This record gives sequence, C-alpha cells and structure tokens, in this order.
Amino acid sequence: MTSESLETRRHRREQLRDFLRACRARLAPADVGMVGAGRRRTPGLRREEVAVLAGVGVSWYTWLEQGRDINVSSEVLDAIGRALRLSGPERAHLYLLAGLNPPPAGEAPAGEVTPELRRLVDAWSPRPAILRDSRWNLLAINAATRAVFGYDDVDHNCLVSFFTNARYRGMHVQWDAVAPAVVAAFRADAGRAPGDPEFARLVADLGSVSPEFARLWARHEVGAPVQAVKAVRHPEAGELFFEMTTLTVADRPGWHLELYNPLPGTEDRLAKVVVTDPG
Repeated sequence: MTSESLETRRHRREQLRDFLRACRARLAPADVGMVGAGRRRTPGLRREEVAVLAGVGVSWYTWLEQGRDINVSSEVLDAIGRALRLSGPERAHLYLLAGLNPPPAGEAPAGEVTPELRRLVDAWSPRPAILRDSRWNLLAINAATRAVFGYDDVDHNCLVSFFTNARYRGMHVQWDAVAPAVVAAFRADAGRAPGDPEFARLVADLGSVSPEFARLWARHEVGAPVQAVKAVRHPEAGELFFEMTTLTVADRPGWHLELYNPLPGTEDRLAKVVVTDPG
C-alpha cells in the first residue's frame, strides 16, 4: 500500500472495525458448526468464537476489530476471511481496510460467453470488436474483425495470430515496430498468474514455431496495453486507422473487450469492406 495520512489511516481503521462487526453479526454459531452457549445480548458470533475459528488470539482479534495499530499478515486475514465466510469481493475489501494489497483474483472458471456479450460484440459492427480472456484467447469476434484484421476460423489466440497469421501480419502497417510492445504486454498479463500452466504452454508452443516471438520473449520486457491507434493496410480498402479501447467485463475480471473506433476518413471505406466481405 502507498503511504497515507494519519486521518486516512484512522478512517480506514474505523471502517475495518465496522466491517468486521457487521460480518460477525450476520453469522450464528450453527452457521459455522459451533454450539452456542450462554445467553447472547446481540446476534451473531462473539469475538472469541471468531478468534477460535481463525486460530488467532482473542486479544489480538479484539485489537484488530477495535481498529488498533497492529501488524497484520495476509495469512491471518485469509484465516479471518474463512472464519467469517467472506466472499471474494469481501475478502479483497478486508485486505484494503487492513492496509494490505489484496491478492490478485484468480481466473474465473471457463464459461460460455453470454448472449448479452455476443450481441454487444456483434452490434459494434461495422467496427471491429474482440472479446478475449487474460491469456489472449479469442472468445468472440464480429464480422468486422474478420474482414478488417484477417482473422478466420483457425485463429483462437490474439498473440498466436499476431505472429503466425500471414494475412494479419501482411496487413499490419507497423508490425515490426509494434511486436515488442505486444510481447511486453503479454508478459505483464502472464506475470499476474505465475503458476498458470496455460501461459507456460502457450509461450513454449509459440516459441517453438516463431523465432521472432522467442527472441522478443527472451528480452523480458514488461509493458501494459494502452489506448492507441491501430493501422492496417486492407487489400481492398487501403489504409484503415482505428482508436482501440480495452474494457474489462465486470463479472469476469479476466475477460477484456477490445473496441475499435475508426478515425475520420476510415468509416466509409470500412463499411464497404464489412458489407462485401464473405466472412
């Protein structure tokens, strides 16, 4: 966490106190497999019961709930989160209130692209739109993406297509200049999931067929995707220029929607290409 003022720290501890009390109050002993003993003045678990469930001292947990200035580890916060039956967002909130960076969210289990997302991707035509996951696998594309960027049915991953799709490479106006930034952005995404075997498999497979990718990957450069202008040289429409914006799907943090908006002078030519393209 970055440095913070005394007033901000005090406010954060007050919120931590209220949050822990609220989470404790919503659970009954039976909810966590405990037998309630004695008369209870207020609903929910007692502090000592939370401490027992989390495997921490009663005094220490009391100090934490009181918002005192004590050291907190991620292991202890995880134990408290399990004891209080916190959801993923609640667990991240607990980390932030305790002054720690929450652990990165894991990739959500693979699921079907919802009809709402498919309609959104399709509705962006005649402008290209791509829905991809954190490993850059293509989840959904629209007709404009096929017509403008040269994707076809054998394209399943943005990074693999960038290096191995000859039609795409031939259309990309500044392929050589952009390639290092593309690999650096992919390394940044892979770094957020160091134990994910799919990233390792993809890197190994692509490196075995693309010496260019292997050379760039060995440079260990790290970057991040930014809003930028993408230029392609279409065989029928000539040069087309797009502003690209990447959005994250709210309920799927590992899914990203890339929307391409044509610059002035491009839209008329683009519409003709998309209408006449057989794909």
